Amino acid sequence: MQATQATKVEVLPVETVTIQPVTSYRVARAYTGKIAAYRASNLGFERSGKLMEVLVREGDHVATGQPLARLDTSNLQTQRRQLKAEKAQAAAQLAELRAGPRGEDIAAAQAAVRDLEQQLSLQQVRYSRRQSLYKEGAISAEELDEFGYGRNALQARLEQTRSNLRKLQNGTREEQITAQVAVMQQLDARLADLDVTIAKSTLLAPFNGIISTKSVDEGTVVEAGQLIMKLVEAVSPEARIGIPRETTAKLRVGATEQIKMGKQTYPAKIVSILPEIDTNTRTQTVVFQIQQVTASQVPPGQTTRVELTQSVPTNGFWLPIKALTQGTRGLWNCYVVTPLNGRDGNSYTLQEKAVEILHQTGDRVLVRGTLQPGDRIVANGTHRVVPGQKVQPL
Repeated sequence: MQATQATKVEVLPVETVTIQPVTSYRVARAYTGKIAAYRASNLGFERSGKLMEVLVREGDHVATGQPLARLDTSNLQTQRRQLKAEKAQAAAQLAELRAGPRGEDIAAAQAAVRDLEQQLSLQQVRYSRRQSLYKEGAISAEELDEFGYGRNALQARLEQTRSNLRKLQNGTREEQITAQVAVMQQLDARLADLDVTIAKSTLLAPFNGIISTKSVDEGTVVEAGQLIMKLVEAVSPEARIGIPRETTAKLRVGATEQIKMGKQTYPAKIVSILPEIDTNTRTQTVVFQIQQVTASQVPPGQTTRVELTQSVPTNGFWLPIKALTQGTRGLWNCYVVTPLNGRDGNSYTLQEKAVEILHQTGDRVLVRGTLQPGDRIVANGTHRVVPGQKVQPL
């Protein structure tokens, strides 16, 4: 009876775990980067003038091309109306040149030629009579000269009137039309330049963004290039993080990972993997677009972190960390529960096995050694057992 009680005391109950082989394990590694700087523009007018309207306030979201402020353009509008009137006048003159002289003008010129011809004919008759009188001594040479001058003046007027008639009959010269077309083009160029100046009197948003600051108010006379307001791009912020090449090779553009900023975690989509490798860190820059965050919430330059889980190929067994005891030469030991040969099938003993730790996560370790699939390992309480000790698995 006493012998039986002693035998029961020697058999120590132990908690065990049955191991199975694995060919890889997953590990999470964290990489740190920063929020990329956004586009930010200090906006101002390209010309000076009086500020008439400011159409937005600080904090407003604006779209590309949206008017933000306007200068006074009353003087420019007056100049434009004047140029339009000059253009209309020039266009009328060009139309007249292209149409040529009217029939009425030609008829009037022909009548003027006939009238002068008749006057010249009458003057010639009078002059001939005065010559006869002069030869008879009835009139002086001075009186004869007066009639001669009158005849010559009529002859000159007739030649001029005939020339005008020929011009009308020949129509408008091509050079006159070309010159008038050039006048029209000059007026069009002046109008286009004025329209550009008027357009530049309205300040437009160059991209989608948020008005971060406003420097002046209505009524202020501003100079060309003077700061009117600042616009910051309103897009989902981007994080640029350097990641080793062997890891980026397994990433896919469009995939979503988790980005941490401070204590907050946000989903982030991989938008690009830059091809260059940093010569100092030997990493590639991965660009993440962070979702559920606006540019106003995250300042550029803020530190951010991404944790990526990757698979590491290796053969081994997972054990509870409490199943290990300190060995020699950097190795660790564990205890395999084995049945006693030739004995009762309920009797077991412990066999010590040396193992090498490959990876640790939480309360378990991945090891390799002389273990076999299906071995039963003492899960904890290893400080209470020794090799060869009889145990009873729980």
